[in-house]
Amino acid sequence: MTTQKQILNSHSPAADSDSGRYSAHYVVNDGYRGWILLLIILLALAGVALVFAQKAAGQTQAKTKATTQYHVSDLASLGGTSSGGNSINDQSWVAGYSRLPDRNRHATLWRNSSLLDLATLGGPNSSVTWNVKNTAGIIAGISQTATPEPLGESWSSAAFYSTPNNVGYINLGFVWQHGQMRGLPNFAGGNNGFATGANNLGQVVGWAENGVHDPTCCCTQVLQFLPAVWTLGPPDQIHTLPLIPGDTSGTANAINDNGQIVGISGICDQAVGRHSAKHAVLWENGQVIDIYPNAPAPWWNTPTAINQHGDVVGFAGDPAYVEGDIVHAFMWTREDGIKALKPLQRRTPAHVDSEAYGINEAGQVVGVSCDANFVDCRAVVWNHATVPTDLNDLKGSYSGFLGLAKDINNKGEITGRAIDPGTGALIAYLAVPADNN
Repeated sequence: MTTQKQILNSHSPAADSDSGRYSAHYVVNDGYRGWILLLIILLALAGVALVFAQKAAGQTQAKTKATTQYHVSDLASLGGTSSGGNSINDQSWVAGYSRLPDRNRHATLWRNSSLLDLATLGGPNSSVTWNVKNTAGIIAGISQTATPEPLGESWSSAAFYSTPNNVGYINLGFVWQHGQMRGLPNFAGGNNGFATGANNLGQVVGWAENGVHDPTCCCTQVLQFLPAVWTLGPPDQIHTLPLIPGDTSGTANAINDNGQIVGISGICDQAVGRHSAKHAVLWENGQVIDIYPNAPAPWWNTPTAINQHGDVVGFAGDPAYVEGDIVHAFMWTREDGIKALKPLQRRTPAHVDSEAYGINEAGQVVGVSCDANFVDCRAVVWNHATVPTDLNDLKGSYSGFLGLAKDINNKGEITGRAIDPGTGALIAYLAVPADNN
């Protein structure tokens, strides 16, 4: 679904407003008028000083937040050369994937300084690819089964596995709960599914195929797929969400504890973003809302995360890049609508691509910033939708290069993918704010 880059107003009070009001009081004795005017001037100056003091304090606070230092550590691997942290909850559980020596990768959970292989549903590969966020012990992701794919579909999951076994098997969305992984049902007639996130109300979101051979599908994709919500059982039950009128396929990418869900609505296409992501949408109270109706391009408009306030982050397509080579991070709030999250500034080569993947309750957003050729991609944090900060400037003595930030929890802890400068291996990392220790 994603286009992950691989590396991988302040107003001063008017000084004459009060003086104008008081000058209308002609009953005031002329002997006191000078004192009153002086008092007015002093009060006005005090107000100006207060505003400047508050503004300076706010700038200092923002600067402090933007320059928070982190203790960064590597997370253990399953023996291969590529791992990534894609989700971190408020218990500091990190979930993602780790490659084995045979190049297959397994969904992985790092908790309490230990590494747990979540295994698979019988096939070679599995992965946790989105921000799960659940704190009730549920992990959601994707896994291959041992069943060959009957229609030759690559499905949405192929981009998240390693070759050579990234295709050829049916995939299911999974939940890992009570120490066990189980597959989630698809819609009637469908073969493949994909789970992304879970809230604390026993709801999991994602997407799944039905049995409709959709003419808008292309490439290897054959069957239509719909945004899905699974109510966990037993038995687990699947429900769909409405699409924008005229659309045929879509995905649900993230859910919060208020039952608000974000995702995409479009046509079937290749089942990997692009025209499937014509509309960036929010579902609430049974309705579908296009949160970016004036998006610059009708492709790759993808919400990736939502916090408990209902603030949404993601990325939007560029009119010049139908294949999603360049996309642009955004944040949406009900109060302000869409706000662009810019890439890093004053870089050589210039950064033009930005992607937002995680947001916490404080409005801190994490993601990646890249140049046009993706030679220089860096993990970034946007504090309150301001200019981004390169996490590599805040990593202290950590020797690795922070190439991607995928999620951030309410303690400000960040996970993603780093590069070992000596071996070039991709490493899952955990960055903990220094003031948390």
